[in-house]
Amino acid sequence: MKKFQFILTEIDGNVGVIKLNRPKSYNALSYELLTELMDALTEFDQVQEIGAMVITGNEKAFAAGADISDMAEASREDMEQSPFIPAFDRIGNISKPVIAAVSGFCLGGGNELAMSCDMIIASESAVFGQPEINLGVIPGAGGTQRLTRIVGKQLAMEMTINNRSLTASEALQYGLVNHIYPVDDYLNQAITLAQEIAARAPLAIKAAKEMVNQSYQVFLTQGIKEERSKFYDLFSSQDQKEGMKAFLEKRKPDWKGN
Repeated sequence: MKKFQFILTEIDGNVGVIKLNRPKSYNALSYELLTELMDALTEFDQVQEIGAMVITGNEKAFAAGADISDMAEASREDMEQSPFIPAFDRIGNISKPVIAAVSGFCLGGGNELAMSCDMIIASESAVFGQPEINLGVIPGAGGTQRLTRIVGKQLAMEMTINNRSLTASEALQYGLVNHIYPVDDYLNQAITLAQEIAARAPLAIKAAKEMVNQSYQVFLTQGIKEERSKFYDLFSSQDQKEGMKAFLEKRKPDWKGN
């Protein structure tokens, strides 16, 4: 496997492990990091000995969101032409199971990435949310669609329009995560789960994953298409510029409604 700049990779028996590695920015998802992540998943997917994969961050953050400095001054056209949001789509092409091992902040694009995986293992410190409303935008990588299907309309609405976050125990209660473990054990437990899955019949696993995803994929695909259009539209607004500028300047935004 080639060397990467923003992720770390290893093979643990029959499991490929990928660690997001931008600790100073709480693993903020830049296009470069996303590209490396998807390249690594694709490589692992093609290794016969690997039966499942785990994506993780560190104890403080799985990923605290997108790298706002990459998009703060972007126009609608800039975002529509950017490869950043479409990079998330590549995880849908991975045929083997992918487990997100989440500790600390799992926000914005980080939560969208985790929800794109097939299962989520959380540490007791995990916090899940879609705080894009604070920046004058909405989730743009499937967040409104996947979150609603998982936790229901009412809670998804509160999370996306009023910045409600979920603790690990709440995420388990509402079906967002599979299991919760102590911070010092969550990654080991995620790898153990991946090893158990990888030991099962490979063709049946791939078929089961495909069929479970297909149970809602047609409606999800259309919903994500419409979400993405609305996300791009908001980059024509002054509120988006103000929201992201205020975030970078660490101050409260002054919303104008245009």
